[in-house]
Amino acid sequence: MRRDDERLRDILAAIAAIERYLQPGRSAFDEQELIQVWVAYHLQMIGEAATALSSDLKARYPNVPWPQIIGLRNLLVHEYFRVDIQVLWDIASNDLPPLKTHIQAILPDLETDR
Repeated sequence: MRRDDERLRDILAAIAAIERYLQPGRSAFDEQELIQVWVAYHLQMIGEAATALSSDLKARYPNVPWPQIIGLRNLLVHEYFRVDIQVLWDIASNDLPPLKTHIQAILPDLETDR
């Protein structure tokens, strides 16, 4: 079973993957289905990692929107026909930078707890 710190690193890796493909900008995102699918896939990975985090960790960091992250994962997996490309862009460009900051702040806390 993977530890919380490993799951958090998975989240950071998925964010980095998304950031690489957002660099060309919104028009490339709108025009290239492969980029859209790439972003959706990695958002799904973020949600999967968040789902697997311990309830203790999620309770310790309530400022991270864990339920929304997990809910997006569920939408992407089970209700993919409802996925709105505009929403994916907004999440990737507006919500991921603060999530990245939160995760980067949590990781050192976990290392000092060991």
